[in-house]
Parts: sequence; structure tokens; C-alpha cells
Amino acid sequence: MRECGVLLHITSLPEKGGIGTLGREAYRFVDFIRECGMNIWQVLPVGPVGYGESPYQSVSTYAGNPMMIDLNMLEEEGILPQGNKELLPDSDKVDFEAVRAAKEKALRAAFAASKEKVDMAAFRRENPWVEDYALFMALKMHFGGGTWQKWPLAIRLRKADEMDKWRKELKEEVEYYIFVQCLFFAQWFKLRTYANKNGVKLFGDMPIYVAEDSSDMWANPDVFQVDEERRPLKVAGVPPDYFSADGQLWGNPLYDWKKLKKQKFRWWMERMGAMAKLYDLVRVDHFIGFANYYSIEYGAPNAREGKWIKAPGKSLFRRLKKEVPKITVIAEDLGEVNNRVKRLLKFCGYPGMKVLTFGLDGSVENPHAPHNFTENSVIYTGTHDNDTALGVWNTADESTKESAKKLLDIKDGDDVVGKMVEAVWASPSRRAIVPMQDLLRIGSEGRMNLPGTVGGWWAWRMTAPVPESVKEEIIKLNKKYNRGGKTE
Repeated sequence: MRECGVLLHITSLPEKGGIGTLGREAYRFVDFIRECGMNIWQVLPVGPVGYGESPYQSVSTYAGNPMMIDLNMLEEEGILPQGNKELLPDSDKVDFEAVRAAKEKALRAAFAASKEKVDMAAFRRENPWVEDYALFMALKMHFGGGTWQKWPLAIRLRKADEMDKWRKELKEEVEYYIFVQCLFFAQWFKLRTYANKNGVKLFGDMPIYVAEDSSDMWANPDVFQVDEERRPLKVAGVPPDYFSADGQLWGNPLYDWKKLKKQKFRWWMERMGAMAKLYDLVRVDHFIGFANYYSIEYGAPNAREGKWIKAPGKSLFRRLKKEVPKITVIAEDLGEVNNRVKRLLKFCGYPGMKVLTFGLDGSVENPHAPHNFTENSVIYTGTHDNDTALGVWNTADESTKESAKKLLDIKDGDDVVGKMVEAVWASPSRRAIVPMQDLLRIGSEGRMNLPGTVGGWWAWRMTAPVPESVKEEIIKLNKKYNRGGKTE
């Protein structure tokens, strides 16, 4: 089946209250996808956002983002007493600080009134990760909200007596954070059930690395390259490239792959199993890091000085196919795709990614040019990390524009973004995905992120439901290029 879908993060939905949630507008968006014959909704990571509001720097690889919890649904269910929610003014940008404060206040009220109504005991049994996550968050707030690397050494090292002491002292706070996760996952799985019943698959995104300031690193120090005080020895990034002359210094702690291999990759199997439970399809971000990874000294000012080191490659995925056979992986293979990466992709058989706006220069060798698209791939006009299609066109030089006109048969007066969307639909790629910003013909003001920078990103959101004209466009494309399912 030739599939198709749309990329829109949950927080970008036009829900009342300043941020998109798992509430009414999420269900309306599923309806939109179904009605125009698409069958995939791709989202960014749904964990609690971390440094710079980035969903790729979360305090947990397992937890859900409290800001996505819908307060209206909590009121309807009698979990949140009336009069305890503050709906922030509508805006095309998320004010994360204001939203976080308003949600925290409401969720605290729900906890005080309704913690006995939620089966936290069952959730704890089914989600053992939540114990470390909840204690981590309680400790983090107790010590002022800063990084766990600044906590007293004994609790940083998880000494048994200290762990017992803090579990008792922060018991109520620990229960609050577990309560919030119960609410998130109840809403998430309700939405996923609705989507699946309507023929829509939820396509999630899993960062390869975890944040330094995360419960994952604090609770699993043996998984990472750290010193005796649990500080990273080496961190992740990528060398200078198209996006940044200094490279990208992500700062994530690197894995100790030798130890992980001896443990039969147990930590990874549990993580991937959780992703398979959460999503129908999983995009593994920075897939090349499983073939070889870029290692930078902790404390380096940028990513210029680093080196490539071999990663476990086939041995990890051989284990994954055996232990988590039902997971459907999409490999984010953008970047330094050397022969080792290509061999790993071929071994795994996972679809890679093609990005049309990367391939407008007309080069014969460009893997993102239309003549190099392959069936075993997911084709995009663009991703969350590059400009919108309209933004790319508006800032392209004349040479690129001339090449693109020939590639896409663009005539004067044509809807250029429409031509790009059609090229994606027409491609041989099994799955075609277009960001919502491109379907709405939004320019650079709709960009989600600029790699290598921090602050001011991830905030774009819709201000109204999807217009009928977009639905009509997709219905026509699906009929013309035999994609998607039935339309209404």
C-alpha cells in the first residue's frame, strides 16, 4: 500500500489554552486525516521538554509531556474540579513558560482533589521506569530545578541509604509526578485507539541520545561513558556541515557500547519496546549513530574537534529483531552516510528518508533529488529541522530556482509549494509525508527549529482547524497517485 500522511506536533494543534493537547483538536485532526484519505500522523517526541524547550532534550525517554494533557477532558471526567484551569490567549506561538505555570497549577489541583480516583498502583506495576523518573523530578524540584549534576554527591551516586531517605521525605511529590504520568498516558492511549479505529497510524520520533540532565542518565550510569562522579567523559554531536560551520555540539552523554553489548543491549530493548507500545511507526533519529558516532570531549566549546568511532551496528539490530519483532522502524539517515551506514541500513531493511527541498539543485548525485527516490523510503517536502517549503523557495538563489523549475515542471504563476507536495505524492517512495506548514503554504515564520541554535524554537502552532481547500487538494492527489485509503 502506498501510504501518506502529515507531520504536525501535538503542541502545534489549535487547541484553546495556548498549546496543542491530546484533547478535542487532536481528535478533529485524526478526522481530517481520515476524511482526505491519508493514514499517517507523524509527531515529534512527546516527552517532557528540556533545555531550550526541545523535545529532543527530554528529562526522560519514557515519560509524557504534562503540557500536552488536556484540562477540559480532566474536567469532564471529574478529575479536575471546575474553576481550576486557566486558558491562555490563543497565539501562533507557544508561550512555554506561561503554559507550564498554568498546567502545573491545574494538575496540582487535580492531584489534591482526585489522586484516589487514579489507579497509580497498576500504572507503577506496568511502568517500572516511572519510579526513577518521579523521584528524579521530585529531587530536581527540591534542589531548585537545576541539573542533577549539582546535587549532593551521595544522591547523585544513588547510595542506598540516601535513596531510601529521599523516597520517604519526598513521598507526596513522587506520587504527584506518577499521577501526572497516569493522566498523560490515559489520554495518549485513548487518542491512539481512536486513531487506529479510524485507520490512522501514529508515527512517533525517538531521539537516539538522552539528555545529560535526565532520569535516564541518573538511573542508568552504567549505560553511558561517565567518570566516577557520573559526569560525562564524551558527548555527542556532528561535525561541521550544511547546517553549521562549527558543527553541532548536542552535549548528550555517549553510550558505553561495550558494556551494553555484554548486557545483550537490555536497556535498548526495554526502550524500543516502550516505543513500540506508544506508536505504530517509530522514526529513529540520527540512525547513523548506530553505525558510527561522533565523539567530542566533554566541555569542548564546539563540535569542530571530535572523531568518528564505530558503534555496535548489526549486533544491536539483530537482537532488536529477535526481542521486539513488532516494531516498525524508519531510519533518519540524513547526514554523513558512509559505507558502514549504508551496509547497516541494507542489513536492517529499514526505510530511510528523502527530503525534496534538499534536492532542488539538479545534481545527478544528490540523493534527495526526485530521480534518486526509492520505494523503500519515506519522502518529505521538509522536516522539523529545516525551513518550510515556502521559506526554502523564498530564500533560494536563482540557480537553484532554475534547477527546481526544470525538476518539478514549475511554470510562471504556479503554486510552487503545491508542485513540491505533488512531487512528493508522485514519488515511488512507499510513504509520503508533508509538514502541516507546507500544506498551509506557511513561510519561514512557521519553521519549528534551526539546528545548532537554542531558544525561540519549537513554538509554532496552528490558529484554526485545517481549511477545506487542503482536504480537497489531498483527495485529488491521492486519487491521482494511488496513495492512502478511502476518502469521505
